[in-house]
Amino acid sequence: MNRRAFLITTGSALIAAPLHATDCGFEICRSEAEWRQRLSRDEYLVLREEETERPFTSPLNDETRAGIYHCRGCDLGVYDASAKYDSETGWPSFYQSLPNAVGTKKDRHFIFQVRTEVHCRRCGSHLGHIFDDGPEPTGKRHCLNGLSLTFTPAG
Repeated sequence: MNRRAFLITTGSALIAAPLHATDCGFEICRSEAEWRQRLSRDEYLVLREEETERPFTSPLNDETRAGIYHCRGCDLGVYDASAKYDSETGWPSFYQSLPNAVGTKKDRHFIFQVRTEVHCRRCGSHLGHIFDDGPEPTGKRHCLNGLSLTFTPAG
């Protein structure tokens, strides 16, 4: 199911309804047109359509300064640079998020694999996926799309 529409079954009729209407289930709700106006084409595909950017294409993958990574969709601080590490996967990776910053859901895009999707808890934007092959202290790898993030250096 994509973010643009969901189906409500009423008897034998299927009615399409916009997911990002006034009551989207998140603090920040925007229409599809508003999201498209705010984001570039590629950002929209990643944040709203749950696509994945190509590995090794984000400048944030090589960012090493102290600071905070924010959701590109709503500017919520989601990851501290102190939790970032080089996973050698080609995407910015973190072993944990900031408290109360992200939510998760099951991603069933692949038939034989169920992944955990991570999204911004405030606007619902797709950030990436969480895997169980990260470093201590959590053992998690939050593998994120650089297009989903902005970075604010410390100081």
